[in-house]
Amino acid sequence: MRKVTPEIEAEEEEFISKTQIKQEMLELQALGRKLVALPKAQRARLPLDDDMRDALILADKIKNKHEAAKRHMQYIGKTLREADLDGIYKELDVMANKHQQEAVKHTKLEELRDFLIAGSNDDAETLLQESPNLVRQKLKQLIRQAKKEVTAEKPAKSYRDLFQYLKDNS
Repeated sequence: MRKVTPEIEAEEEEFISKTQIKQEMLELQALGRKLVALPKAQRARLPLDDDMRDALILADKIKNKHEAAKRHMQYIGKTLREADLDGIYKELDVMANKHQQEAVKHTKLEELRDFLIAGSNDDAETLLQESPNLVRQKLKQLIRQAKKEVTAEKPAKSYRDLFQYLKDNS
């Protein structure tokens, strides 16, 4: 039976197999391909150092040369080892979820509009205190008109106007 000492335990924790190293390298190269595929405007938003930005510019120039592009992707993967991967992944997630964030914001505004129409005058006053951009007279007028439309079952012009006013001023 082998006696486990703290030195042996530390060596076992630090050991990384060649397969794992290669897998990490391939993941970085895949991230590099993803970065090369991004439009320049989105790349500008990423927290990249100057070497990485230069490598991406060069990658745009050599896309049509297969072997050179392959070697350059390896270089980009190597450069990404020193990069702030957390910041890059975070910004990529923000870019990917922009539509979802807009949908959530839209839903919240719809709920707020319906709450104001169904609620009392105190609800509008609370909103006015929280949002200084809103004009009291305009907001109350839109709420009043929207309530009339809902009760009379007329077309929802003020209902839409109230939503747009909340969207523009929140």
